[in-house]
Amino acid sequence: MALDKILSIAGRPGLYKLLTQTRSGFVGESLLDGKRVSVGMRNNVSVLSEIAIYTLEEEVPLREVFQKIVEKEGGKKTSISHKAAKIELEEYFFEILPNYDEDRVYASDIKKIVQWYNLLLENKITDFSDPKDEEVAVTSDEEE
Repeated sequence: MALDKILSIAGRPGLYKLLTQTRSGFVGESLLDGKRVSVGMRNNVSVLSEIAIYTLEEEVPLREVFQKIVEKEGGKKTSISHKAAKIELEEYFFEILPNYDEDRVYASDIKKIVQWYNLLLENKITDFSDPKDEEVAVTSDEEE
């Protein structure tokens, strides 16, 4: 499952897998406890594939940050807890993304990224590739 089916819902802990859309919103399943929730259009919802992290030069998609964590940790859980001290989180994130914008990326954002990464790993969601890259590969194979 790719990140375009994983949601973050403001005011609710953890992440949710998009199950189906309804007329008034959608139904999601919590990756924490498996409970289903109905979410209306008024809720603030973010799709993980649409989230980006500020750097000094540009915005880096969250999937690329997750991929860098996979490379650093060897596909295992992070060596740091999301409950670690602010300075420890910032040092860890600096190893992952050395040019992140410290003025616009807060410790709370880093906590979420670490927590989300570990939650995705627990649920065996490790496909952090770009769907556009896959489309390009399929298209180039068809042209040959």
